[in-house]
Amino acid sequence: MIRSDTDDYQKLFIQDIPMMDVRAPVEFDKGAFPNSQNVPLLNDMQRKTVGTQYKQEGQDAAIALGLKLATPEIRQQRLKHWEQFVNTYPEGYLYCFRGGLRSRTTQSWLKEQGVNYPLIKGGYKAMRTYLLQQLDVSWQQVPLVILSGFTGSGKTRVLKKTRYHLDLEGLANHRGSAFGSDIHDFQPSQINWENQLSIASLKHRHQLPDSGLLLEDEGKRIGRIIMPEGLIQKMSQAPIIFLERELEQRIEIIREDYITHNWPFYQQYYPETANEKFSYFVLDSLGRIKKRLGGTRYKKINALFIQALDHLFETGNSCFFDEGIRLLLLEYYDPMYQYQLQKKQSKILFRGTKSEILAWADEHLKAMKQ
Repeated sequence: MIRSDTDDYQKLFIQDIPMMDVRAPVEFDKGAFPNSQNVPLLNDMQRKTVGTQYKQEGQDAAIALGLKLATPEIRQQRLKHWEQFVNTYPEGYLYCFRGGLRSRTTQSWLKEQGVNYPLIKGGYKAMRTYLLQQLDVSWQQVPLVILSGFTGSGKTRVLKKTRYHLDLEGLANHRGSAFGSDIHDFQPSQINWENQLSIASLKHRHQLPDSGLLLEDEGKRIGRIIMPEGLIQKMSQAPIIFLERELEQRIEIIREDYITHNWPFYQQYYPETANEKFSYFVLDSLGRIKKRLGGTRYKKINALFIQALDHLFETGNSCFFDEGIRLLLLEYYDPMYQYQLQKKQSKILFRGTKSEILAWADEHLKAMKQ
């Protein structure tokens, strides 16, 4: 059965339908979708050359140049990669930037080989516009509740145990603090993060249409990712549930998340220089908040962390970090969090322990629209 071209963007994203992106790699790197793969018609240099010809001589001249660049060897190479994608994902679609010349050329070349593969009308540009529109719709339609709590309360751990959540930090691949990057320090581009956020919100609206959505309390940035202004405003007005956790428990959680969890990865990826790399991660992360800590406090915590690092490398035990973490919490993070909480317009609906928060979320989030 020959499938038709589509502009059903909702179905594409909700069902995670595979998409073959035939744009040049430089375009794909700037922005794409989580269920897409880059199998380009033109490489970056060819795209630039054809684009220059289009501006100078017009579309016909650009098409002629593109065909000239597509030598028999290059054409066979492209067809091989496209057919591999088609055979792997027979239910998929292809697209270029606007669903125009490159999509139709790819489609035509495949058809000459007896392969009928549909394209996405409007291409990347139309899908990107759709996701931005739907992101606004999501914040208008979906009731939000904010999970708040002091640093080290384990908010992300609790958030992930609820059915009605969206993990902003998970999408951003960052824990949202000065120490939040992982060993690879990799974050998606701003565009890709927005695309993923919109798709996740869209899925929530359609799979759980009556429920609210629990988000972790965030600032305006998650690492290098900038939060959309509309979302920031909606979150600032949303009601809050507050996760309570004893100080010693928070110290242990922070040590587990940032030290005990990360150290083995550095040993694995940098077997010859693990000590040096991990020391840089810890001390450079602390240095990012040096001005806000103040010189005296920074020097004290920095010295404690150096001692803790030496002890970790000698014994494998991370317990010496506790004193420095305690100072960070009591003298920096807790006062800052209290100040920010006082500025919020929202009211705290509920305070509770981990189990109490989970019970509240299960009872109240599932039917917030009713």
